[in-house]
Amino acid sequence: MSFSTKVKEELLSHSGKARHCQIAACATILKKEGYVSIDGNDINIYLQTDNVFSVRKCFTILQKAFNIETDILENDVFKCENGRTYKKLKLDTKEAKNILMALKELGEDKAPDINDGVVSPLLLRNQCCKRAFIRNMFICVGSISDPKKSYHAEFVCDSKEESDQLIEILADFDLEAKTIRRKKYFVVYLKEGEEIVDLLNIMEAHVCLMEFENLRIYKDMRNSVNRRVNCETANIAKTATAAARQIEDIKYIEEHYGLNKLSDGLLDMANARLTYPDASLQELGTYLTPPVGKSGVNHRLRKLSEIADKLRG
Repeated sequence: MSFSTKVKEELLSHSGKARHCQIAACATILKKEGYVSIDGNDINIYLQTDNVFSVRKCFTILQKAFNIETDILENDVFKCENGRTYKKLKLDTKEAKNILMALKELGEDKAPDINDGVVSPLLLRNQCCKRAFIRNMFICVGSISDPKKSYHAEFVCDSKEESDQLIEILADFDLEAKTIRRKKYFVVYLKEGEEIVDLLNIMEAHVCLMEFENLRIYKDMRNSVNRRVNCETANIAKTATAAARQIEDIKYIEEHYGLNKLSDGLLDMANARLTYPDASLQELGTYLTPPVGKSGVNHRLRKLSEIADKLRG
């Protein structure tokens, strides 16, 4: 099961205790997954069936908010001009009209425009209703990548108006989402781990939030260990390369000049490096009499290197 599926499964249990939150959730689902046809006094509401999560959530909300027990007519298929296939809900005209009026999409002075994809701002005045909006937008068109691999959450919107509304609602929770055009869709996305954690918290997917956080902590710890190992490996390689070059210079001096001609300090340094080829500069200093600090050891080795270069030169 993908991480997105886990999140949607958890979100199915959140229908909102208040009726205004349930209505906001119902409006969001019908805006994204529904279609309304009005022929005179005949009103029909259709729903896409390819997203099982949004269908289940819609049935739950209709029962809780409107006390409507309904199902989909399997043999009544409607294909919209956008190319999507819908199936009609078992609703009479009165029930359908009551739903549209509650969603602020039908009234005496308002022509129905539920198919425009934007939820009425009148339904999103409370923070709890905005949470319901985001939660059900995710159920309909949201996804989160596997946190083991990368951090990416997105909502695929059909129009710029939809994406603008979603970005505005997310901004109310201090989430700075970005949008990008992908073919004919407008994709609203978040790419930071902290932002996705906040998104899960806003949607009240607390179980998935804890799983995400555990994976993120493990991933960050593993990356930290890898960086430290890489740094130590690089330092060891650098030390080994420098030591090999120093030993090469000392042996060249021994063959072409003679170590006994060096000053006492340089002779002691040369013998210490030949005796302890793997020692660091700080360790080499402890083998000298009297002991010498790291900078002193470095200075003497540099002098030996200069002598070898002159002999080569």
